[in-house]
Amino acid sequence: MNQSARTAFVKSEAKRLGFLSCGISKAGFLEEEAPRLEAWLQNGMHGEMSYMENHFDKRLDPTKLVDSAKSVISLLLNYYPAEIQKSDTYKISKYAYGQDYHFVIKDKLKELLFSIQNEIGDVYGRAFVDSAPVLDKAWAAKGGLGWIGKNANLLTQKTGSFYFIAELIVDLELDYDHAVTDHCGTCTACLDACPTEAIVAPYVVDGSKCISYFTIELKGNLPEDMRGKFGDWAFGCDVCQDVCPWNRFSKPHNEPLFDPHPELLQMTRKDWEEITEDTFRKVFKNSAVKRTKFDGLTRNIDFLK
Repeated sequence: MNQSARTAFVKSEAKRLGFLSCGISKAGFLEEEAPRLEAWLQNGMHGEMSYMENHFDKRLDPTKLVDSAKSVISLLLNYYPAEIQKSDTYKISKYAYGQDYHFVIKDKLKELLFSIQNEIGDVYGRAFVDSAPVLDKAWAAKGGLGWIGKNANLLTQKTGSFYFIAELIVDLELDYDHAVTDHCGTCTACLDACPTEAIVAPYVVDGSKCISYFTIELKGNLPEDMRGKFGDWAFGCDVCQDVCPWNRFSKPHNEPLFDPHPELLQMTRKDWEEITEDTFRKVFKNSAVKRTKFDGLTRNIDFLK
């Protein structure tokens, strides 16, 4: 199988496994990202997410994560739901409606790697889903899957931004894709709508001001100066995606594991305020919401009352 045939096989397998799209880049040092990441960290925009300071070199160079890495295979998996929560209730980010994406995607990536090894031969690679020092959005943009928008999310003209990004880094030479152009234009919808003004400049998000940071990452008490600014967001925030014009092209996913627990969409404000640990365990079993734990979720809800 020649290089072009191998590349075509990888992309067809990705499609078979339900991925929205697949883009491939040459593994190497991310020169443009290095100064941006360094400035972002130096300005303290990671807040208390101290893990962001770790493995600086690995974040910028996949060959330090995978020996003899030749290609970064970037993949998108749609999570846009067919139905969303009621309007007058506490909200969680749409990505957390169903089962924890880490496990869902990891299984698909393992199957993709197995198929590659089965068809092509002795290929070494590792799967990454948002939990390792890999700059997912930079690699997806490099692989032509979209451009990084003013809200620092990866955007695509056909499907917006409600999808997960994952990678397979492999020691296999493949045909490489090219970056696409930026289509944000003069639009500032995301900057104008951010409730906490976390998008401090076009393409720059101060993570330490983001509602997702406060409701998921931050331990301890929420800052009083943020009271009243979270809207109804009890876990995460989708505001900068909801207002993005490109998300009018979002289509519902077809991954049953991302379907919400039936009770979630029916929960009223009162249900959230009176949630018990048993209900939490039942509704959010295997969900990303478990990351904040029961105490974290109730802390967030109390802050919103």
